[in-house]
Amino acid sequence: MHRIPAPPTAPGPSSVASGLVTPRIYTKKGDDGTTGLLFGGRVRKDSWRIELNGAVDEAQAAIGVARAETAPGSEANGRLTGLARDLYVLMAEVATAPENRQKLLAGSTLVTLDMVTGLEAEIDDLLQRFDMPSDFTIPGENRVAAALDLARTIVRRAERIAVAEPLEGSFVLAYLNRLSDLLWAMARWQEGPEHVLSKD
Repeated sequence: MHRIPAPPTAPGPSSVASGLVTPRIYTKKGDDGTTGLLFGGRVRKDSWRIELNGAVDEAQAAIGVARAETAPGSEANGRLTGLARDLYVLMAEVATAPENRQKLLAGSTLVTLDMVTGLEAEIDDLLQRFDMPSDFTIPGENRVAAALDLARTIVRRAERIAVAEPLEGSFVLAYLNRLSDLLWAMARWQEGPEHVLSKD
């Protein structure tokens, strides 16, 4: 999960330019192979929480590739921006130790049922806009759809990681499951009326 670094309290020569103090993005705290959690605590960088958030981070980046191919202000651009913001909420929850879960805020740092049902509503809306393919589809009809399919597969990987260590009382797993379905639907929507199928 990305962190916004705080400006150093005692800036060194390299952090001062033209009289302005510039923040550093490196802390050196992770040099021992650990990383900090939200609200405190540290875990190994190969822990399941960080593996899960790493996969979600990749998915968010792939969604960004798809968004970059859409027109600013378009419906697709808006939908993808919303998903990217949702994933920051999900990563915040995952990056919180069990003893600090009570500090999470619904919809801000905690995935909610409304977020899950919101994805379901988007899926239902999109499925009305194209004919369901009669077989598996071949990715790559256009750049937006290809990036969405890539994001979908990464979300599936995140879901598999989440299954191994489910968060008690959490909607993270349900959200990831619906998100992969939504990304599939969005890819087919962006392909248009024609889909290249796995069988001629």
